[in-house]
Amino acid sequence: MKPSAIMIIIACFFLACTPKIKETTSAVPAAAPIANKVVGPCGKFSESPDQETAMNAHVIYRDYLRNENYREAFPLWKVAYQLAPAADGKRNTHYADGIRFYENFYAKATDEAKKESYVDTIFMLYDRIEECYGEKGYVAGLKAFDLYYKYKNRASQDEIFNLFQKSIEIDGDSANFFILNPFTDLLVRRYFDQKISLNQAQRYDAFVRERLSQGLSSGDNKEQWQIINEYVPQRLEAFEGVKGFYDCNYYKEKYWSAFEADSTNCDVIGEVYGKLRWGGCDTASAELVTLLKQGKKHCISETAPSESKLAYNALREGNYEEAIELFKEAVSATDDSDKKANYLLLISKIYYRDLKNFPQSRKFALEAANFKANWGEPYLLIGRLYASSGPLCGPGRGWDSQIVVWPAIDKWNYAKRIDPDAAAEANRMINTYAQYMPDKEDIFQRTLKEGQSFRVGCWIQETTTIRPARN
Repeated sequence: MKPSAIMIIIACFFLACTPKIKETTSAVPAAAPIANKVVGPCGKFSESPDQETAMNAHVIYRDYLRNENYREAFPLWKVAYQLAPAADGKRNTHYADGIRFYENFYAKATDEAKKESYVDTIFMLYDRIEECYGEKGYVAGLKAFDLYYKYKNRASQDEIFNLFQKSIEIDGDSANFFILNPFTDLLVRRYFDQKISLNQAQRYDAFVRERLSQGLSSGDNKEQWQIINEYVPQRLEAFEGVKGFYDCNYYKEKYWSAFEADSTNCDVIGEVYGKLRWGGCDTASAELVTLLKQGKKHCISETAPSESKLAYNALREGNYEEAIELFKEAVSATDDSDKKANYLLLISKIYYRDLKNFPQSRKFALEAANFKANWGEPYLLIGRLYASSGPLCGPGRGWDSQIVVWPAIDKWNYAKRIDPDAAAEANRMINTYAQYMPDKEDIFQRTLKEGQSFRVGCWIQETTTIRPARN
């Protein structure tokens, strides 16, 4: 570095002005621009009024930033940003680093006005990326991502979803991987809130699945695509509860392998047959003919009670919504408490397994428990509902998806406490899921303690006890 450039940069620290970028608080390290040396919002090093100073400031601040030394890096970034906002014009380095600085300031700030001002600056820098590099789909996706995860009170779900839609419509098959998880969650929510049509939901469902398939086969960003693959298919399962959303081929591709792996299991035969019928598969299809033959061979035919015969027929044929209504009628038609309990639990299982409606499943499981004292099975099912709620209540990984295990284990512990027959299954589920609870570090970082009471939100809305994961 030439002495003149060094002196100019050093002088920048002691001058009293500020660069042409929004600055809102003394908590941010102060720095000064080069007087009377300005460049347009998309100016590059080659267009800078002081290219040497800009490039030297760039090199030094980037070195500080690599070591997360924000205080030393920030004043130099401001010099580089003022003199050459677009850096070399090929990469959005100065804008992206500016966003990183202001995100850091936001995380440390306690004053709400300052926090809002930092977010204003972050979104202004996003606008500069779009203006100077034309990356409209990328920027829309970044904004939506931040609004979904970081700045939740700044925009409505409709606004966030619209930004994701814009990103997808612009980028198409090259849509960025980071939008898929949050977009999928909002897609499901918007449909069930009747904010988008069936056709729209089906179109975006197909898009997300195809983009995920492309990403997994690309060999790029393997870890990120794996995280997406753990979340997206599970979240989209909610649409299986919508009659006609998926066609026969979807159910064949998803469930036929389960039959092939266990073709003599009566429960598997019945479930796969029902799924294919729910998906609209014809009874004359080769798969359904095979299932019927295996059912006659391996399933013991039992005569259903008169009040529930039609309900069982509807369930077997995959007419899940009709089956629920018929089982409700069967509950009203009998005075036998055990029968009532069993019918209500069947309704609960249909809502859970087939219609993917967890709140309704819990409702009928609890109703079933009221008709049979010390019966653990309804609570085993509620525990499974909670443990399956990771993709519904969070991104599939991390805190929000892990804390659902706490109330799940509560239910399994309760099941085995009231019902010795439920103990073996309860212990198996507890041993399986105990490893997925938050770890001690995550609990500590949130200033929480093991043994404290904790309220789990989402659809669960239950108070539980904080416990760290078992290693």
